[in-house]
Amino acid sequence: MRPVRLSVVTAAAAVTALTALTGCADKGDAKGGDGAITVTAKDDACEVSKKEFPAGHVTFDIENKGSKVTEVYLLFPDARIVTERENIGPGTKASITAEVKAGDYEVACKPGMKGDGIRQQVKATGGKTVKRSPEMDKAVADFRTYVQQQADETLPKVKVFTDAVRAGDVEAAKKAYADSRIGWERTEPVAESFGDIDPKVDLREDGVADLKKGEQWTGWHRLEKALWQDKKLGPEEKALADALDKDLADWAGRVGKAEITPTSMANGAKELLDEVATGKVTGEEERYSHTDLVDFKANVEGAQKSFELLKPVAAKNDPKLVTELDKQFAAMEALLDTYRADKNTYVFTSYDKVTAPQRKELSDGVNALAEPLSKLGAAVVK
Repeated sequence: MRPVRLSVVTAAAAVTALTALTGCADKGDAKGGDGAITVTAKDDACEVSKKEFPAGHVTFDIENKGSKVTEVYLLFPDARIVTERENIGPGTKASITAEVKAGDYEVACKPGMKGDGIRQQVKATGGKTVKRSPEMDKAVADFRTYVQQQADETLPKVKVFTDAVRAGDVEAAKKAYADSRIGWERTEPVAESFGDIDPKVDLREDGVADLKKGEQWTGWHRLEKALWQDKKLGPEEKALADALDKDLADWAGRVGKAEITPTSMANGAKELLDEVATGKVTGEEERYSHTDLVDFKANVEGAQKSFELLKPVAAKNDPKLVTELDKQFAAMEALLDTYRADKNTYVFTSYDKVTAPQRKELSDGVNALAEPLSKLGAAVVK
């Protein structure tokens, strides 16, 4: 849910990645085929073809007819995210399938990927009860265990980081910074589904303008700037460290209650590749510390975990897709390994040392993985 700012030399590569990640660059009219709900996103409107639809597995065919990159969300009334598709370029389409229970929801389009967006009220009525196979139930249960484990393991790593900040030890805080973010980056779509936690802990400087009145820029990236650009730790930074501990403890306490379905797992894997394309390949995410490749690796690992858990179901429905995803995940892992001396550690090349041709190679690798990964959700519900 973070804004995209394509201001570095890799902007062209990122735009290519965005096209791949939307899953379709066709510029024809969206018809909402096969019973899908059509969402037409414009700069000043969010048009939905059906305001009521049966509950169950629901597909949204999205077309961006605006002039800005947009994102589309299906939201619970309390603003929790049911499903989302970010980074839909102008003139492109995307499709997303979600498991939707009967109830009231909002569809939100966010032109420019900013603000609260343009919203439409929709309702899922009666409809089919989604029946899951034992393999699907196991995948969801195992993934719930995984995200809780990642949150629980993050807290002590964050405390090493925040303790260094509180002690005023710049070098120790720098050393602990990237490691403290790995568990979050592996499971970010689940954390983002709550709506209120991500802006507190992971907001980049681009998003400061979107903060509501009275809100402050807090979290990892505010401290990243203090460490690498300002090169100082004072009372304000120590207070930010306390807030980060508190907000991440809140995350760890709530993550076990997240709405998780097989389709949200598949869509979340796609979202993690989206994060790579728009934040890590461009060098935008960690613009001060240049630890982007650590985040990159963690995002890919989180996507791969979802895929591995869903593989027993996907292999029955689309074995060719599973074979291709196995191949592309292996290729992505091999490419990332070229940027670290020891495969058993998370010490990667500083991203400011990665050349433009190398960034293009990384972008191409993301594209090659993103295209088949965008089909995983459909393979799960066949």
